[in-house]
Amino acid sequence: MKGLKTTGLTKDFGGLRAVNNVDFTLEPGQITGIIGPNGAGKTTFIHLISGVYLPTRGTVELDGRDITALPAHQRSQMGLGRTFQIIHPLENLNLVENVMVGCIYAGGLKKKEARRKAEALCGDLGLDRLNRPVDELTVLEIKKMEIAQALAAEPSILFLDEVMAGLTGEESFALIDFVKKIGSDRNLGIGVVEHVMGVIKELTSSVLVLDAGSVIAAGPYEEVAKERCVIDAYLGGGA
Repeated sequence: MKGLKTTGLTKDFGGLRAVNNVDFTLEPGQITGIIGPNGAGKTTFIHLISGVYLPTRGTVELDGRDITALPAHQRSQMGLGRTFQIIHPLENLNLVENVMVGCIYAGGLKKKEARRKAEALCGDLGLDRLNRPVDELTVLEIKKMEIAQALAAEPSILFLDEVMAGLTGEESFALIDFVKKIGSDRNLGIGVVEHVMGVIKELTSSVLVLDAGSVIAAGPYEEVAKERCVIDAYLGGGA
């Protein structure tokens, strides 16, 4: 199949099971939210998919190929992109140079080609004045810069780990529009880890809910948000 598939994905840290037997699919053109309370295993799950961690058991497939044992850089080169919950921009580089890093190391381009591509990616995301140092960028611009880095290898699957964190409501909904456009224009499968339920409701076509590392619900947001187990575990009495 085209897209991403995990089967029985499990990760133990000593006596702690952080991710428990998770089956998941993400197809091109689909945007799926990954939600759950703090400590539910959301970021660990993304680490397993992207190759930061290797699973205790289970498999990860990309476009029908088993990538479970591959290192993160090979997964990136094969079309698996991601952002990180905590952003670490290279502060000694300016905006476009930060994006160039992704074009060189994930996209495999030479410096001149990398700059052309980085400029184009920044343009796609509405970023201008590309020679600005990182400390002059707004939080929204830094988030867009990180997404541009992740797009450098032209992924078919992209995970956004709390990319809306630190944004105002207006900025969040501006970024929602960008993410939707990117997904549509590039036919990307996008997995979105997010705590703000208004964002999940507006952005995604389906939702995976984790609690204590296990899937407790999956499906369209409007249906999942009504399930008692989801309300008890996460939503606190309302959708």
